[in-house]
Amino acid sequence: LLLAAAAAIGTAATYSAPAAAQVAGIATSSTEGVFFRAAARTAAYQQIQTQYAAQIQQIGTVRNEIQTLVKSLDTNNDNQLSDAERRAKPAVMTQSQQKEQELNTLAAPISLAQAYALDQIAREYDAARQQVVTAKRIQLMLSPDAIQWGPPTVDVTNDIITALNTRRPTVPIAVPAGWQPSQQIVQLHQTIQQISLAAAQQQAAQAQQPAATTPAQPAQQPPRPTGR
Repeated sequence: LLLAAAAAIGTAATYSAPAAAQVAGIATSSTEGVFFRAAARTAAYQQIQTQYAAQIQQIGTVRNEIQTLVKSLDTNNDNQLSDAERRAKPAVMTQSQQKEQELNTLAAPISLAQAYALDQIAREYDAARQQVVTAKRIQLMLSPDAIQWGPPTVDVTNDIITALNTRRPTVPIAVPAGWQPSQQIVQLHQTIQQISLAAAQQQAAQAQQPAATTPAQPAQQPPRPTGR
């Protein structure tokens, strides 16, 4: 997840719909989408990726070691570990658990820095949303999944992103001593990680698609000479 979060950055064109485009003062917005696509989050995560590059590389190495250990336990190759398979090699299970602890230790400062960045963005989110609400005279804001259908202009997620980017274009990533995220920030961080992973998987699938679907082009024939 940490590697996906570092690599996947959501990009989308922004637009600003006129106030009259709202349907009877009703609009929708995706809170998670705003945070994921906020310029401050993108920049902060890139800085964290650079600052913790060695740890991120080590995380990848440890994760591969865990996968190798787990594969050695999966004697029937069904990609699942039964209780019998776990009991069969207790030493390997212990080693795998130790590697998991090592992985968590390596990931902890990275996750904390990401959560701190999200916390700083969250401090401006309400004001950015209210700015859009006032400008567009919105009386009711819903999440996108709360309605079955609506015109594209009913969604003001991009407008909130624009307002947030103006109010807080960057955030610090240096975590103060003793700082701990609230439960809301922890949940938001987990959601952003899931979105990042899904985006990375989608990008990987799209990158492989042309090679799998594009037919081979016939070799071009040299031009025939004209005249005698």
